[in-house]
Amino acid sequence: MGFGQFLAAPEIKLKIVTYRDVFQNAAQESSRFGEEYEKLSAIIKLDPRDISRLSITENDTVIVKNSYGRVVVTAQRSGYEDAHPGIAYMVNSPWSNALVPDKTSGTGVPKFKDFEATAQSSKGGKVTGIREIF
Repeated sequence: MGFGQFLAAPEIKLKIVTYRDVFQNAAQESSRFGEEYEKLSAIIKLDPRDISRLSITENDTVIVKNSYGRVVVTAQRSGYEDAHPGIAYMVNSPWSNALVPDKTSGTGVPKFKDFEATAQSSKGGKVTGIREIF
């Protein structure tokens, strides 16, 4: 047994912005419960510095959670040239919707585009299945 097994995985705070993706949308039309839809939907796109801060590599799984929900998704580099540490992107999907605050401040519309969560390595955990979300 190594000492490292008793240390908690690093956890970082993120502001999550959701977006639409034409490829994910096409996969949804084909099969909402299909493997391709999950592969294109259950992801979080992070700044390379945030990937490093989490002590993970691209395509590792991470736990993303807040007081509204918890999901395990695949981490990917965002691909943006400009640095954006602390800001993550998730495609609009059941995985991101599980984290959306239910407070609407009287507007009746949840804050889909801008909410906070924390992320940490899931140490090889399995991506949350769509049937687990519903």
